[in-house]
Amino acid sequence: MSARTARTRLLAATTVALAALALTACDNGKGVRDEGPSAASHSSSQPTGSTAAGGTKAKPAGETGGSTAAPKSTTTPGTTTAGTSGGSGSSGKNGSGTSATRNPACNGANTKTTATEVSRPLNHLLLTVTNTGAKNCDLTGYPIARFGEAQSVPPVAESTHPQAVVTLAPGESGYAGVLLSAADGSGGNGYTAKTLVVGFAKGSSATPALPAKGVYVDDKLTVTYWQQSLDDALAY
Repeated sequence: MSARTARTRLLAATTVALAALALTACDNGKGVRDEGPSAASHSSSQPTGSTAAGGTKAKPAGETGGSTAAPKSTTTPGTTTAGTSGGSGSSGKNGSGTSATRNPACNGANTKTTATEVSRPLNHLLLTVTNTGAKNCDLTGYPIARFGEAQSVPPVAESTHPQAVVTLAPGESGYAGVLLSAADGSGGNGYTAKTLVVGFAKGSSATPALPAKGVYVDDKLTVTYWQQSLDDALAY
């Protein structure tokens, strides 16, 4: 081999070695050439359309910035919704805050009172109060009955309390029953009374006549509340 040929081969080998070294310098050591950040990784590092700078979620087109607006109220301040009173505060009949006017009380001045013995139930007296006035009156409570010279009045049977106030129109009547004495004779301190005074809750009293022979009463003497019905008065 001539010297010229040897130099040519040596030059070629040197060139190949230099090219290999250049390629190695561009290699990342794993057989993959490093050409800088890829397009995909570069795009993922940038904010997308779903988020805005600072981590705030971007709004779709057509929406305004900020949080979702609260539903607007359908009422204005200082008013109440339909169906509520809102401020009249009325409790009376006419809405002015006062209770409805009551009728005048029935008493001896605007009524007539009678006392009648009845056959059934035994030992009972029926008191009847008739409105003789020109206006309605309320017959409240029970008769405050004083027989003869008695120093006390009989108790009322609480079980006879009516559900509503007894109101008498002109000419109408209300009633109360009186148990005069025990039907089985078990009562004590009996006597015969020939006079009766009936007091009312308000106003003057009445003095209905008793039978001429009088009525026998004992310590079982009891009255009912005033009733709208005669049957209710005699049910006790």
